[in-house]
Amino acid sequence: MRCVSLILAALLPAVAVAKDEPHAALSLSQLEQRLEEINSKLDDLASFSLRGGVGRVGFRSKAYSQPDQLEWVKVDWGREVEIDQIVLVPTIWRDTKTGFRQDGFPLEFRILVGTTPDDPGTEIASFTAKDRLLPRIAPLIIPCPGVKASWVKVEATLLSPRAWDQLHDLELAEILVFSGRENVALRQATQASSHREEEGVRPKENLVDGSLPYLMDAAHGEQSIAFVSRFGAAERPSLTFDLGTARPINRIHLHAVDTSDTVPQSTPSDFGIPRGFVIEGANRSDFTDAVRLLEFHAESPFDVDPIIMLHFPEAVCRFVRLSVTEPYILMNLTPEKQLLGFAEIEIFAAGVNVVLGMTPSTTFDHPVPGRSYPGRSLSALTDGANFYGAILPIRDWLEELALRHDLEAERPFVRAELSQRYARQKIRLVWMGWLATALAAGIVLTILIDRILRMRHVARIRERFAADLHDELGADIHSIRILGELALASKDIPERLNQVLQSSQEIAQRASNSVRHCMNIHEANGLYGSLKQDMHWAAERIMAQLEYDITVEGEDFLQRLKPRTKTDLFLFFKECLINISRHADATRFSTHLTANHNEICMTISDNGRGLSDLDGKGVPPSLQRRARLLGAHIVTRISETGETLITLKLKTRKLGFRK
Repeated sequence: MRCVSLILAALLPAVAVAKDEPHAALSLSQLEQRLEEINSKLDDLASFSLRGGVGRVGFRSKAYSQPDQLEWVKVDWGREVEIDQIVLVPTIWRDTKTGFRQDGFPLEFRILVGTTPDDPGTEIASFTAKDRLLPRIAPLIIPCPGVKASWVKVEATLLSPRAWDQLHDLELAEILVFSGRENVALRQATQASSHREEEGVRPKENLVDGSLPYLMDAAHGEQSIAFVSRFGAAERPSLTFDLGTARPINRIHLHAVDTSDTVPQSTPSDFGIPRGFVIEGANRSDFTDAVRLLEFHAESPFDVDPIIMLHFPEAVCRFVRLSVTEPYILMNLTPEKQLLGFAEIEIFAAGVNVVLGMTPSTTFDHPVPGRSYPGRSLSALTDGANFYGAILPIRDWLEELALRHDLEAERPFVRAELSQRYARQKIRLVWMGWLATALAAGIVLTILIDRILRMRHVARIRERFAADLHDELGADIHSIRILGELALASKDIPERLNQVLQSSQEIAQRASNSVRHCMNIHEANGLYGSLKQDMHWAAERIMAQLEYDITVEGEDFLQRLKPRTKTDLFLFFKECLINISRHADATRFSTHLTANHNEICMTISDNGRGLSDLDGKGVPPSLQRRARLLGAHIVTRISETGETLITLKLKTRKLGFRK
């Protein structure tokens, strides 16, 4: 289950890295959560600790000047099994500018599998440069659940340039093929399109020798000090493991003593590993039925890896013995300095380490008085830990490295997207600050404008109030004065006197109503009736001694005017009559009022002495004020017959905007 979860976790981030768009679709909180998840997962994954010293660096094909070349490698384990994962481990090179990077990993390639040697194969995966596999130092995990195969082939069609001379080749450190936890490709037959005899080609057998470019550096587990002991020249030490019951074993992993705690290393990377040893299996403790499982011989330090993975035909055994045939002698000095040392020994049955926690028996005393290294215990051989912490199953370890690569590749995209979001947020905050300032300024400006408008409105009300009082009361008082003169002239004629007094009473009542009207100037109170009737009424009382003529056209349209407009027209008319009565010495006047959808025009003429100035300055201020309140225009002129004409023109389309 852990394998499956790791595969899924490894693949999903890889997809996210291949497309940058999904990060843009995430919300800010989701991006922050994703970054937190990445950091949390990275804390739980094995780290990239690259091995030092010397060792095999894998396979390398012949080189080409052009990248579009076909190169392939094939691993054949000779029997059909169900596989579920293929792992390609890149060859790693140290770039002095960018650090470690892959070398010769193909840009475009496909994976083929088959079940028989003559099977042309079935493609189970393919990759191009668009998949963005590079740069990487991590293994590439290729899931293939439920696939049955006896061989796997990597066919590269577009090669990448190698670092040191920019020629193009195919390089891989290792190919692993897992069936469950078993690497069925380990030390199996290999083929390649390039031959060992060609210049620069490295052995194809390096692809399956179990030599990996990493040190196992798990994120968890306690550090363990490797077992190391000295022996004399005549001693041939051995380690024996009792499995408790007979088990079908087929693989052994020997972890080299960790020497990377000093820089540079104080000892060679093959420190303590015997030059030669034999692994035997038996079901009897005296090994009288012993079966030789494998024999190992190191020609040079190149044959010793941090994890020596050895595979042999499956054998059912209870006892397993490792016997030294050629000891390791420190720095090739005296025989008294021969050593035996391992960080861990794992023996596998069905992919499970069956000696975990089992302290082996020995043919020697340990510690050896005067010759043993302090703190080097036999139990360290099977405690499941190395210098860095826990020892993981190979498959789990490689999956964690692949997942670390994908998460570390994704993290910069998440951080970049977060940085953009934070930058946009900062800009929004600045804009919001400016907007808040603008709103505050707008509110203050609105208050000031409203205050100014209110003050202007109050001023207009005062002006209208004064104009209405002047026009209404002035006309009524003038009428009362004229009627008073008539009353004096009619004191000897009772009937006429009664009529004059009655008219004076009506005018006084109307003056009282006019005052109330002026006090309630905001409302159209319907003080007047028909505009034509009111004009006749005013003419009879103000111009009682003069001949007059009033004509109105468009009375139906006048009836639809706002009461305020009708009032202003009437007051303008009354003010004209007062001025004619007081100043013109006229004997006759006439009024012509027309109204339609375009214009209202009122022309008042008299035969008096006229105006002294016709450029507009001679128009009485009261008439100018009333015209301004109406939004109208006054025109004055003298007719050909010598009459004075005052014309008020008002565009009716403006009335819809009047209050």
